[in-house]
Parts: sequence; structure tokens; C-alpha cells
Amino acid sequence: MLKFVKNHMETIDGVANYPMISLLIFFVFFVLLGWWVLTATKEHIKEMGELPLEDDNQQNKL
Repeated sequence: MLKFVKNHMETIDGVANYPMISLLIFFVFFVLLGWWVLTATKEHIKEMGELPLEDDNQQNKL
């Protein structure tokens, strides 16, 4: 089975580019995520952190 996969992968043109593209997507995602974390306001982070608790409180009141 592994021999079949290896032989099949060798027939694909430009197959060596896929790992580099995957690494680039991974890197860009985490750079953007880091930028968002560093620029997010504390009020927004606090509001998002309290969302799960607010749903429980609203259900108890009903």
C-alpha cells in the first residue's frame, strides 16, 4: 500500500510545493491570530470570556 502511495505521489507534477504551501498557510494564520490577540481590546476579551456564563444565567431566570 505504501509503495502504491509513494509511486502515485511521484507522478503528480509540483507535489513538492504542497508542503511549502501548507507551511505558509499555517504561518500566516498564526501571525494573524497573534496580531489579533495583541490588538484586541480588554473589554472585548472580557465580554467574550463571559459569554458562556451569560447563557447559563439567562436560562436560570426563565
